[in-house]
Amino acid sequence: MDFIGFGGSKRHMTNPDWAKCPEVESIPEVMSGAWVLRGTRMPVSGVLENMQAGASIDDIMEWFDGLDRAQVEAVVEFAAHIRHQTAALAR
Repeated sequence: MDFIGFGGSKRHMTNPDWAKCPEVESIPEVMSGAWVLRGTRMPVSGVLENMQAGASIDDIMEWFDGLDRAQVEAVVEFAAHIRHQTAALAR
């Protein structure tokens, strides 16, 4: 189970099916198979953890050279969509 939250709050949610997000990939030889931004070694968890800690997409783009803004935005949007779906099911 993952904890994904924004704005400092953590919410319990089931693992998102990252295979449905075309901007990420999991390759056993890359970062031990962790989900990463496609064509990079940047873990999805790193993006989300930095966002949860208060970083903006601009911060992430500055801190991690070589990332594609569209990929980062797609990952954040995908996680937000899953979080919204999970919250709706919990009601």
